[in-house]
Amino acid sequence: MSAARGHGASPKGKDTKPEMAVRRVLHRLGFRFRLQRCDLPGRADMVLPGRRVAIFVHRCFWHRHPDCRRATTPKTRVDFWRAKFEANAARDERVEGEIVAAGWKVLIVWECQTKKPEDLTAALLAGLAALGISCRRSPGSQDTRTTPIEP
Repeated sequence: MSAARGHGASPKGKDTKPEMAVRRVLHRLGFRFRLQRCDLPGRADMVLPGRRVAIFVHRCFWHRHPDCRRATTPKTRVDFWRAKFEANAARDERVEGEIVAAGWKVLIVWECQTKKPEDLTAALLAGLAALGISCRRSPGSQDTRTTPIEP
C-alpha cells in the first residue's frame, strides 16, 4: 500500500465526501450554489454566484493544512513529496490571487472541518461572516416557505 493511499490517492475531481458534506450544510443554511464553475481560475468546488464567492474544499494531506494531523509527509521519496506539496501550495496561492483579482472572494474549507456537521456549520458560518455574507436562515430552522394545509 502506498503512503498516500489513505489520504485520497488519485484525488477525485468532484463529489468527494468532504465536498458533499459542505454542500449539505450550505443547502441547509439556505445557500444555493453552482458546482465546478469552469470560467473561474482553479475550478472552485462550489460557487455562490450572486455573492461572488468561490468555495474550495481542500484535502488536508494534499494542500498541507497547517497543524493538522492529516498533513503528514510520507517517509519514502521525501524529495518527490516535498516538491509535489510545494507545487500544490504555489498553485493554490496563484489561483486564489487570480480569483480575488477578478473581484471574487475565496473561502477555503479543510477536510478535517467536515467530519462533524455541527463543527462544519460553525466553520462555514464564521468563514462566510468574515467575508461579509450572512446566512439566509438560522441553522436548524425549518423551511418557512411551506404552509401546512388544514383539513
